[in-house]
Amino acid sequence: MPAVYLDQAATSFPKPPCVADAMAAYITQVGANVNRGVYGTAQQAERTVLRLRQRLCALFDFADPTHVVLTPGNTWGLNLVLGGALHPGDHCIVSAMEHNAVMRPLHRLAGQGVTFDRIPCDEEGFLDLSALERMFRPNTKLVVLAHASNVSGTVQDAAAVGKICAAHGVPFCLDAAQTAGHLPLSFKELGLAALSVPAHKGLMGPQGLGALLLAPDFARALDPYVTGGTGSASDSEEQPGYMPDKFEPGTQNLPGIYGWEAALAYLAEIGVETVRAHDVAISRRFLDGLSTIPGVALKGPKDPARRVGVFSLDFAGRDNAEVAYQLEADYGILTRCGLHCAPAAHKTLGTFPRGTVRFSTGWFTSEADIDAALAAIRAVTAE
Repeated sequence: MPAVYLDQAATSFPKPPCVADAMAAYITQVGANVNRGVYGTAQQAERTVLRLRQRLCALFDFADPTHVVLTPGNTWGLNLVLGGALHPGDHCIVSAMEHNAVMRPLHRLAGQGVTFDRIPCDEEGFLDLSALERMFRPNTKLVVLAHASNVSGTVQDAAAVGKICAAHGVPFCLDAAQTAGHLPLSFKELGLAALSVPAHKGLMGPQGLGALLLAPDFARALDPYVTGGTGSASDSEEQPGYMPDKFEPGTQNLPGIYGWEAALAYLAEIGVETVRAHDVAISRRFLDGLSTIPGVALKGPKDPARRVGVFSLDFAGRDNAEVAYQLEADYGILTRCGLHCAPAAHKTLGTFPRGTVRFSTGWFTSEADIDAALAAIRAVTAE
């Protein structure tokens, strides 16, 4: 029985073949670090790192490659922002749909004197923007928002949030874990101070890598959360203040960087608009099929134009974990069941603590995959 992989929100699979090829080429033919040598292979690695930064700039309408910080992942980037921008006595605003990549750092900071409030959301997970307007305080120093929910696929109006933040003079950080590579994103048009993305989801790169794009004024004010060797300013025991070294201590994940640069080249050839059109078509097929199946409730918007390909289903009268197991064991459908590291989102959607069965799609998801999933859901609910 062939497996149907519908856990793209966790990590994209399969990767474009060029990703593994590039990673293997680095390991077998290059092997050198950056900022630690001037010989030929070290310079080759440095050029690849620069190309990756430049590709991220082009993808996100961002001007300065030196302000593209390469991180060990999206969670790491969000921690850099939260831990570097918020200090005792500061206030932060988040949504009621956030992932634990934001909420756990915030709860830790709350123990150090930082406070936060959650923007309320409706039953589909959409922000109450009028409530956001009333939440700013004199000590509000940051707004952080998940662009799309990893539970319901709900896409927030980030541009509207950016305008509100600008009117209050408060920096806006966008967590684009579920939208980068799936939706066109403009750092400039969204009015961002920071944009954090992972390599391994819609951007089709390997795990253990991400990027944090920082506006120059925000980067200057941000404290480095982790410090150490950079291969630069080695005469000083102080962290360099210039970019990107200020936020890039330690040895970089060069195999991952080679793979991600290849993935972004692949994505550039396809075009994000093409990926978006594919996502919408696949989502519509799945949503149309679900509408004919009794005994299963979709959590999140029913309009494919207002969501990404992340679908949480609640099976009436059934244990969702048992359903997920049955989908795999009997039909080869690979999903993710539970709370998806986002208890706040499940509380908003009314599925806490039981969780949901999440189906999520990507560039390599076919119509046949969707049809197989729908057939399996029909079979499971008919029992």
